[in-house]
Order: sequence, then C-alpha cells, then structure tokens
Amino acid sequence: MKVEQITVFLENRSGRLADVAALLAEAGVNIRATALADAADFGILRLIVNDTEKANQVLKAHGFAVSKTHVVAVAVPDQPGGLAHILAAIKSARLNVEYMYAFVHRRAVDATILFRFEDMDRAVGSLQAAGVRMLSGEEIYSI
Repeated sequence: MKVEQITVFLENRSGRLADVAALLAEAGVNIRATALADAADFGILRLIVNDTEKANQVLKAHGFAVSKTHVVAVAVPDQPGGLAHILAAIKSARLNVEYMYAFVHRRAVDATILFRFEDMDRAVGSLQAAGVRMLSGEEIYSI
C-alpha cells in the first residue's frame, strides 16, 4: 500500500518553515508526520497530511514548489528489535531505501515508519510477502 506525501522545497531562510505551517493551519490541513532535510541552498520538507490536495493547492498558490510522491507506511512494534526486523526483511529483499522517517503514536503498541524505495511496487510486494503490516493512506491520515 502506498501513502501520498507532499514534498515542499524551501529556501534556506528564516521563517519559511513557519510560513508553511501557518498556511496549512489556516487551510485546516492537519500535519500527521514531517521530516526536514537540508541541501546547500534549500530544504526539503516532507509531509504526511490529512488532505494532500488542499495542502498542495494552498502551498502552490503561495509560491511554494510542491510535488506529490508516494511512500510506504509500515507498522513496527514499538519495542527493541522492531526496526531491526523490518530492516532485515528489506535487506533480504535487496531493496534500496532512498529515505525513511518515523513517528510513535501515543498510547499505541506500534510505531510507524515511512519509507521511500527505489522500486516502490517491488518493495510493497516484498514487504507483503515477508508478513510486514503496511498501513493504508486512510489509516495514516486519520492518526
């Protein structure tokens, strides 16, 4: 199962991240997960939100460079070895991870890891074959 993610390219200057958060808040878009990485001249903000279409439209209307991509959301037991088990399945399938980020739910037994793979379709099939529990977009957006 694939989950829709938006990617926002941010200029490396003060206040740009705050601008994104304020625009999404004003539009009633709830951020479910986020990751920020920097490059030499810009930052890459990855967001899982409850309404990707609205977020995409609002940010583009305010001059942000935005794209939509897919990631795979995996439920991981929130205990020692949970991540190691998932990564062993990924290694065994010889999958290349482009990036990943994670979050833990309050009062939940599982954490969630979001993966971007070089070959998304093969990754989904391999993880399903390994018995890894993947989460749908609806499950992630409603957290």
